[in-house]
Amino acid sequence: MRLMNEPSTELSALSTETRRFDPPTELAAHANVTADAYEDAAKDRLAFWEAQAGRLQWDRGWDRVLDWQPPFAKWFVGGELNASVNCLDRHVEAGLGDRVAYHWVGEPEGDRRTITYAELLAEVSKAANALTELGIVQGDRVCIYLPMIPEAAIAMLACARVGAAHSVVFGGFSAQALVDRITDADAKLVITADGGYRRGAPSALKPAVDEAVPQCPSVEHVVVVKRTGQDVAWTDKDLWWSDVVDRQPAVHQATSFDAENPLFLLYTSGTTGKPKGILHTTGGYLAQVAWTHWAVFDLKPETDVYWCTADVGWVTGHSYAVYGPLANAATSVLYEGTPDAGGRDRWWSVVEEFRVSILYTAPTAIRTFMKWGDELPGGHDLTSLRVLGSVGEPINPEAWIWYRDVIGGGRCPIVDTWWQTETGAMMISPLPGVTSCKPGSAMGPLPGIAVDVVNDDGDPKRAGFLTLNEPWPAMLRGIWGDEQRYRETYWSRFEGRYFAGDGAKWDDDDVLWLLGRVDDVMNVSGHRISTTEVESALVSHPSVAEAAVVGANDATTGQAIVAFVTVRGSVADDVSSGEAFAKELREHVAKEIGPIAKPRQILITPELPKTRSGKIMRRLLRDVAEHRELGDVTTLADPTVVNAINDKMGDASTED
Repeated sequence: MRLMNEPSTELSALSTETRRFDPPTELAAHANVTADAYEDAAKDRLAFWEAQAGRLQWDRGWDRVLDWQPPFAKWFVGGELNASVNCLDRHVEAGLGDRVAYHWVGEPEGDRRTITYAELLAEVSKAANALTELGIVQGDRVCIYLPMIPEAAIAMLACARVGAAHSVVFGGFSAQALVDRITDADAKLVITADGGYRRGAPSALKPAVDEAVPQCPSVEHVVVVKRTGQDVAWTDKDLWWSDVVDRQPAVHQATSFDAENPLFLLYTSGTTGKPKGILHTTGGYLAQVAWTHWAVFDLKPETDVYWCTADVGWVTGHSYAVYGPLANAATSVLYEGTPDAGGRDRWWSVVEEFRVSILYTAPTAIRTFMKWGDELPGGHDLTSLRVLGSVGEPINPEAWIWYRDVIGGGRCPIVDTWWQTETGAMMISPLPGVTSCKPGSAMGPLPGIAVDVVNDDGDPKRAGFLTLNEPWPAMLRGIWGDEQRYRETYWSRFEGRYFAGDGAKWDDDDVLWLLGRVDDVMNVSGHRISTTEVESALVSHPSVAEAAVVGANDATTGQAIVAFVTVRGSVADDVSSGEAFAKELREHVAKEIGPIAKPRQILITPELPKTRSGKIMRRLLRDVAEHRELGDVTTLADPTVVNAINDKMGDASTED
């Protein structure tokens, strides 16, 4: 593998990949989208997006496709629609009321609900009537703090129905996180639950709300879903969902709203410590998520069963578990629990039970399943699967291969997707009936999307910073209440370009590779090396299931590479814990991408520290690598993991 001779101020692109996998012949022959889509978008990008918006039901047509006053965009100007109507009413009116919208699977074994489109419309209508009774009107904000239960989607759609913006907060966040988000949004209502289930036991939610609400004077009511039956404290602001929603009429006359009416706020962590409220509006967002869901997954709503494993607390859950699938009249699976709730093969039993045909999940989950072994999915009938998707971070090539071979039976195309909370919808991805894929690559921008890879000066380069140089329909419309922060955060680094915060490279075949956050780039002896490439090299070793790499201060090289590695379940402990194994891994990295990328130190650990959403907490690993006091661990799924790693750090193998 070659090292590109780039100046030290630019990102070094180290690894190469030559394997290619063509679309399955049968899928390509009947694909929703063909290569013509790229040509159509290149000829007239706005006409292309106008055609996709035409797939929705509009109550008033738009006067203008795009009003672009950089960095502020308005799409489908003057158009009016209702997102809830597009997700529900129009399908029921088209005779699809008996189609299943959601197969909901609770964490406790046997906990099931099957909800048709007609039933979902009735429940959303009742919830919308309840919101109106509680004084929620167009322009208000509603905070939703729920587990993965149907009421989460119902509450989101009810807000959309009455024109209120929802702010969904992930159920694993603390009371202080709630305070920050409720206060910033000035939310009038909180919808929560007594609790949810987590690893076989009830996990309380309402106590965090009880702690937060007294600090949030804007909150007038708290509506509580009874999920676990736990005892909860009660205040004069509290109402049971069953009392306020269930008695409402099951019919609600929806109102049309302007295409730029706020649909939701979703908060992301900010470098200053204050979360950023990412604002998305209705028309452009719904047009792009609906089209990308249909195109990228080659969705056949009459026959497919689709499962996006993301929690609705994250943007993937918004776009590809709620709005995209429902806008396309898809049948989806919603699952409450963790991947190992009820057994490490729980996901595969769900795929088998519901004959899931499209699975969309995160590389962290895929690598966890790799570690657990091939025999668990091998014990289930997964032949219903036909398209596999990846989201959340770059996927290692060998994890991609495992996903394709073990889960997809060697027959399923993989759509590795890149996008962000801020982009709202997929931006970079293969099309399963068109693209000849390289393992580990999202391949290139979707039709209608314009990307550039640039250096510090904004000049196009083969490796550097990923930027977007044209507006897109689902783009964020700003940071709630902070126009200047929006400009500075996303548009100030490169004039006229949105900077995504990620590194990327074009390979010799003009295939695009995402290299992770530029914050995670390591500067080793003048070479800026992506953690993603080193992690991919480690995972390509047959004994490695997952790896996390960080840069640590080094007197000689500026920064040195420190690797944290978990091994596959079949690898014996005495083998993986020895110096010979660590040396073998170093040499493997040197062979894959060059000696400059050899880790100085390798620590073999049973687990990596992850948030409850599955993201590896590299910030904490940097603390470990540099022997600093550990930062906040409250968002970890298992806080004991990082302490165990810290204890082992002194005994870790270091290169001579």
